Parts: sequence; structure tokens; C-alpha cells
Amino acid sequence: MRDRGFAPVAGHDAEVLILGSFPSQRSLQARQYYAHPRNAFWPLLGRVLGTSFDVPYAKRRQLLRKNRVALWDVVAAARRPGSLDSSIVGDTIVVNDFREFFRAHPRIRVVCFNGAKAAELYRRLVLPNLGKAGKLRYRRLPSTSPAHAAMPLARKLARWRVVARELSR
Repeated sequence: MRDRGFAPVAGHDAEVLILGSFPSQRSLQARQYYAHPRNAFWPLLGRVLGTSFDVPYAKRRQLLRKNRVALWDVVAAARRPGSLDSSIVGDTIVVNDFREFFRAHPRIRVVCFNGAKAAELYRRLVLPNLGKAGKLRYRRLPSTSPAHAAMPLARKLARWRVVARELSR
């Protein structure tokens, strides 16, 4: 049986799309993006955007929209025992409908990947079927997952600042 991911968080005026690979078990249980308390996504993004995401989840979603940031995953559904990206069972993957998403969000200029797996899945499973690909810029960022602890938070933050730079263009 496949787990199903979440709908995108995106306002009509979104300019930057942040893509993860697929929600962790903790996130699936909570029905929230990046619900694991040791995942650095919300604290990092808060520092990058100059706002606090230390608020209830519904407010976090509003803050993303207010800041013109969209959030989604490459994978819509898959089987994955545990939460590691390396455990996603390849032949169970169903990707999200990016053609329709980009049609509905024409102001998106850049796609930022939260980690190497999201970038790899997008490149392999989405890009070959995406007509708009040439009009977008892509940035692979270090994973905010607690499993990617080898890179210090300060280095991750420096790389994640590209989100704010893209929004100010």
C-alpha cells in the first residue's frame, strides 16, 4: 500500500517553489510538512525570510503564502518503510502533476530542492515530461532532514539564503 503525500501550499502569486522528496512518517502522521521536531526546515526558512515559523501549522502555511513561497513534494504517493529517502520503493512512486501546478502558478521562476533526492527524482521523473522546464531556474539546497547532520546548520543557512535572494529579484 502506498502512502499519499500532501497538496501543495501555494498562493496564486508564488514565485519560489521549494520541493522535498516525500513526507516522513512523522509528517504523514501529523498531516504537516516537516513535522519532525529535529527537521531544520521551519527554523531555517524563518531565518532566511526574517519571520518566525514558531507558530501553529495553519499560520505557517499562511506565512509561506504571504512570502510568495510555495511548498510541495516531488512524489505524490509511494511505499516507503521508515522515513529515509533511500527507502522509497522506486516502482511504487507516483509523481505530482507539475504541468498543472506550473499552469496554475505562472509566476514561479525558481525551484529549490530540499536535498539531493528531491532534485534527483525531479530530474529523472518530472523534467523529461515538463515543457516549461527551460523557463525555470533550479537550485539544489542541502537537506534540512535530521538524517543530514554532517553539514553544520550555519552552512545550511548560508546556502538556503538563495530563497530570499530569488524573492527579491
